[in-house]
Amino acid sequence: MQLQVMNSPFNQEQAELLNRLLPTLTESQKVWLTGYLAATQSVSATPGTTVESVVAPTAPVADVSVVEQTISKEVTILYGSQTGNAQGLAENAGKTLKEQGFDVTVASMNDFKPNNLKKLHNLLIIVSTHGEGDPPDNALSFHEFLHGRRAPKLEDLRYSVLSLGDSSYEFFCQTGKEFDLKLEELGGKRLFDRVDCDLDFDEPAAQWLEGVLTGLSQTKAGSPQAASATTVAPETDTVYSRTNPFRAEVLENINLNGRGSNKETRHLELSLEGSGLTFEPGDSLGVYPENDPNLVDNLIKELNVNPTESVQINKQGESRSIKEALTINFEITVLTKALLEKASAFLKNKDLTDLLTNAEKVKEYINGRDLLDLISDFGPWNGSAQDLISILRKLPARLYSIASSLTANEEEVHLTIGAVRYEAHGRERNGVCSILCADRLQPGDTLPVYIQNNQNFKLPENPETPIIMVGPGTGIAPFRSFMQEREELGAEVKSWLFFGDQHFVTDFLYQTEWQNWLKDGVLTKMDVAFSRDTDEKVYVQHRMLENSKELYNWLQEGAAFYICGDEKKMAHDVHNTLIDIIENEGGMSREDAERYLSDMQQQKRYQRDVY
Repeated sequence: MQLQVMNSPFNQEQAELLNRLLPTLTESQKVWLTGYLAATQSVSATPGTTVESVVAPTAPVADVSVVEQTISKEVTILYGSQTGNAQGLAENAGKTLKEQGFDVTVASMNDFKPNNLKKLHNLLIIVSTHGEGDPPDNALSFHEFLHGRRAPKLEDLRYSVLSLGDSSYEFFCQTGKEFDLKLEELGGKRLFDRVDCDLDFDEPAAQWLEGVLTGLSQTKAGSPQAASATTVAPETDTVYSRTNPFRAEVLENINLNGRGSNKETRHLELSLEGSGLTFEPGDSLGVYPENDPNLVDNLIKELNVNPTESVQINKQGESRSIKEALTINFEITVLTKALLEKASAFLKNKDLTDLLTNAEKVKEYINGRDLLDLISDFGPWNGSAQDLISILRKLPARLYSIASSLTANEEEVHLTIGAVRYEAHGRERNGVCSILCADRLQPGDTLPVYIQNNQNFKLPENPETPIIMVGPGTGIAPFRSFMQEREELGAEVKSWLFFGDQHFVTDFLYQTEWQNWLKDGVLTKMDVAFSRDTDEKVYVQHRMLENSKELYNWLQEGAAFYICGDEKKMAHDVHNTLIDIIENEGGMSREDAERYLSDMQQQKRYQRDVY
């Protein structure tokens, strides 16, 4: 309906402006505007009060006030998390927002009903990116819905995205970027710009939350909490946490592999006495490692800097020597395109400048090389020690699936760590944390650690639920914790393990324990695959196929299925084999079999801890 000048108190120019504006407004915007106009009338007679000072209606019709308050104060936080970081940030953000007077719902994307999306007015997305740009397992269905034909228009939605990733991967924060762009495409309006976090995410996440609070406060009817919202940052974690790790004493450090093995797998037992830290089977332990001292010495020599020169390592002004900083604080074994770009300003090398113009060549160069290679290949370094520190990212913690039950081993945590050693580009290379544990860590030494809760990899809530576990190599770790827990609790329910490695004689990790659990009935069934013991390589997925009928029957009985280990090859093959079994044994189409597995995932009966 067009506003006519002759029927209104507006002049021609005002009428034209209103006629252009009104058709573009949503219903909620019209409701808000009605209340706003009513509010301006209530303050017009008050000396010193201006219309601009009225943020939201204070004296409109009652139902308008209720609608506006509800819209501004309800916030939904959805997280997609593989290892638990995004979930922890979501729960922390929810706590902070509740303290500011917001009505907050925090949920996994997997638990959120997508059809409710169109009912939301304020949405916060906190999501990690998994593998090569993929959503985490518990974000898959929501991601698929949002990018499908059933996704609703979201003109009334205000949103913001916090994205977690690792800049050493090509598709850095890809899932968060996709959510952000899709929500905009569906009509949503950003209440704060997306923030992409690298492995050191605490500070940018806090800044994002501060920005979100500012954006949300603009519709909060001028509440006292809103006025101070921009100064609020997340509260610190518990006494010992990711940002304040506990130094755990090493009790045991033994090699699980037999003599003659091609592998070295360390079993670590750490004391948590006095830490107050607790965990459940399926959780991970974060370990802050130190860089190889030999690598640090060679790097300092190549840089031609004084190892005792003092550098500032954080914004708080803390300082230490360049040698200590490169050993303890900063990552030197991984190259990224961003690092090459920053380093080029101090290397001033035409070959490096040319390299950076070709994305494929950059990708090829950074694979398997480290900071020492970069300085050696394109040096000399023309900056100071502080210049170097300014372009490096912090040394991230390594996450390891916990291999023990706290119920069975009070105030202890056990890990299963495969030593990583390889040769690349003419030099021997070592895994930062794994070789620290294998070569330099002795009983009595300490490691800075924290607990990483992982709600996406847990024993079934119903202790009577059968479980099927697939964990070749170090993927066996969480299943050892599962069995220890069930043994302690006296659970009498079916369980089935698929384990694989290279050789039976040298590589059957925790062999005696598994055989004892099998004998005692804690473990019902075990199938093993040792790939180098036969002419034709046999892997865990082959053992699954050999038992396809029984495996499918277990699934039909409600069994939960778990995978832990290498994502790129093993987990992918096991996933496809599982679909094959469901398709063939269930007499289904491929599409129905995939839907069957997707339903299992929704029911938390299909869980993966892959890396």
